[in-house]
Amino acid sequence: MCDFMPGIELSRAFYHEVVAPLVPRTAHSAALVGPGSEVLAFDTARSADHDWGPRVLLFVPGEQVAEVEARVLAGLPERFHGLPTVFPYHGRTRPGVRVCEPGAWLREQLGFDPRAGMSLLDWLSVPWQRLAEVTRGEVFHDGLGALEAARAALRWYPEDVWRYVLACQWRRIAQEEPFPGRCGEVGDELGSAVVGARLAREVMRLALLLRRRYPPYAKWLGSALARLPGSAELGECLGAAVSARSWREREERLSGAYSRLAALQNRLALAERLDEDVRGFHDRPFRVIGGDRFAEALMASVSDPAIRALPVAGCVDQLSDSTEVLVESGRARALTAAALGLTA
Repeated sequence: MCDFMPGIELSRAFYHEVVAPLVPRTAHSAALVGPGSEVLAFDTARSADHDWGPRVLLFVPGEQVAEVEARVLAGLPERFHGLPTVFPYHGRTRPGVRVCEPGAWLREQLGFDPRAGMSLLDWLSVPWQRLAEVTRGEVFHDGLGALEAARAALRWYPEDVWRYVLACQWRRIAQEEPFPGRCGEVGDELGSAVVGARLAREVMRLALLLRRRYPPYAKWLGSALARLPGSAELGECLGAAVSARSWREREERLSGAYSRLAALQNRLALAERLDEDVRGFHDRPFRVIGGDRFAEALMASVSDPAIRALPVAGCVDQLSDSTEVLVESGRARALTAAALGLTA
């Protein structure tokens, strides 16, 4: 374990020591972006047991892809830093260098090329995981000037789109926030715990969105929150909520988390300042933050009439949890367009 080299460091060295010398007079860009735990810096020694090794994405003009690929693959050593340069990946064997044209790769990952401009449907139909994969990682060389332009376009939502996505995330909390108490009141502690865990997930995602971070998929969500500056107390509240043995304790811990995020939104001055305290849920004995208050305030602060007219349903991650939808850009785009009434 102590000898583990993070994948981003391994790939950086692989590019400079092996790949770059194979293309000395070829205009190219090179990076480690796209799928892979190492792109988001979440890889550990455990990651090396599959789909992991010295990797570089090498981008060249389309007419040069075949020639450059043949030259690079012919020149790769069998091993680099003791690791094979050809290794199993999703059930098949592939070399650690993939050669492709920038626009084709971007369309494969996102469903469009962001360098040509982005529509509202473009922004809302790309899963957070994909946005993180393209904007994180590292560009080792950008001789084509293509990668950094695309990454800059995707770095974060435009202001009104950000407010809309935040509003939809508060709406997700509002839809279920009284349920842990209601389940517990009728003796359904299991149901209360399940809903409480769902709400904890929504709070984690909201915390990341408020801090301009694309939430990663489920495996890395807790890790991403833990790396967020100032998140320790929020993490403690959510950990206690998830491990609570009674609905009253669960409600108390979730309430603490809600109030922290309400205070953060107020500090960011994204919308009208609202009371950060929890309150009763109508005349029932349950404590809620009233997530709809924050959703409505955010929507009221949106200036773009097209965004203000959208249903408060959200981006594709807020519309669906289905992996089969989220990993296929065509399905993600079709679902988002249908749910929000958008066209390309």
